Amino acid sequence: MKPTIVIVGAGSVVFTRELLGDILSFPELDSVRIVLHDIDAERLATAEAIARATAREAGADPEVVATADRRRAFDGADYVINVIQVGMHDATLRDFEIPEHYGLHQTIGDTIGIGGIFRGLRTFPVLAGIARDMLEICPDAWLLNYTNPMAMNVTYLRHVAPGLKVLGLCHSVYWTMVGLCELVDVPFDEVSYWSAGVNHQAWVLRWERDGQDLYPLLDARIAADPELRRRVRVDMYRRLGYYPTETSEHSSEYVPWYLRHPAEVDRLRLRIGEYVSISEANLAEYAGVRARLASGEPLPIDAEATEYAPQVIHSLETGTVRVIAANVVNDGLITNLPPGVAVEVPTVIDALGAHPTRVGELPPQCAALNRNFLGPVDLTVRAAIDADPRLVRVAAMVDPNTAATLTVDQIWALCDDLTVAHGDLLPAPLRTKLTQSA
Repeated sequence: MKPTIVIVGAGSVVFTRELLGDILSFPELDSVRIVLHDIDAERLATAEAIARATAREAGADPEVVATADRRRAFDGADYVINVIQVGMHDATLRDFEIPEHYGLHQTIGDTIGIGGIFRGLRTFPVLAGIARDMLEICPDAWLLNYTNPMAMNVTYLRHVAPGLKVLGLCHSVYWTMVGLCELVDVPFDEVSYWSAGVNHQAWVLRWERDGQDLYPLLDARIAADPELRRRVRVDMYRRLGYYPTETSEHSSEYVPWYLRHPAEVDRLRLRIGEYVSISEANLAEYAGVRARLASGEPLPIDAEATEYAPQVIHSLETGTVRVIAANVVNDGLITNLPPGVAVEVPTVIDALGAHPTRVGELPPQCAALNRNFLGPVDLTVRAAIDADPRLVRVAAMVDPNTAATLTVDQIWALCDDLTVAHGDLLPAPLRTKLTQSA
């Protein structure tokens, strides 16, 4: 029986195109049942047109269903891929413009930081509904989550739906390793690597070719290129000894050292507010895709798209063994990080399921930074679970970049402003403004 794959938030043009292109590239999956769900009727219709155009381009024959009814979408589901963005571009603008008024700089704003905290808070109610419907309608299905903030969302799901099979998937490790191999001129398919930590702040613990450590080649490349040293994660690597697995813009937000100093922003060529431009580019791409579909132009499949969800589905369906970086709850996997929160570890996928690898201890400097990262993650989730708006403010107070930039009074006032701005998108108990003395 052919599997049913549901994409929730299918109106996301970039993800839907890449996911469908990868899924339908596998001969074993070229006749799957694809169910597309989105709450925006226009975007849902666009997603359906994308699916049919991608199938034609791939020479595949999937069954394609589009529905605005989430419960109908989940009927018979084997896999649910979550790519929602609650609030879309308007919410992104609020997450950047209001903090900027306080002098708080962000680059991406989707992971921790004030932007990540409020993105998480407005995502949780929808995530809880998805989990509730899945447990009732398709309790054996896998939830493959791409939506950020990844660590918060996976941690939250453990609280509200502990029986659900959840993997958090992100391409940051893969593209980090591809980029590193290009830097040292070594073919990616000839290397082995091992990374662990938290999503967007994991660490390349081993990187080898034929048993040879490749870090010395990277050291030589960095030493020879002053411009390469003008990037945050290269700066972090030189000081910490392990390369972080997300871009410099991402990495700059998770530590207190860079964004509050204009000289460091210049030295490291950081682009403040970069995600606003990315979001605007996504809107432009959406419009472009709609125009191409309307004119009957073909939609080429991205040959470089190598997303994990299609690989996970293929391995579970065929028994092909793969190792990917996946986000799961820390149940003794990384022993010097707190239990019960999401970590990113090598995970074996086969016909029997997903098998996260026990990493043991991270290098102490890496674990220390990850623990700082997980403070806002844990507190934001607890704020939602405990219906405690004070914990939202405390999450912001312990966030590295926010705490390094603002006073506690400013942090509380900023949280009040964002609470009002996001309004009904937030969980009802957390829509309360608080004064400093509350």
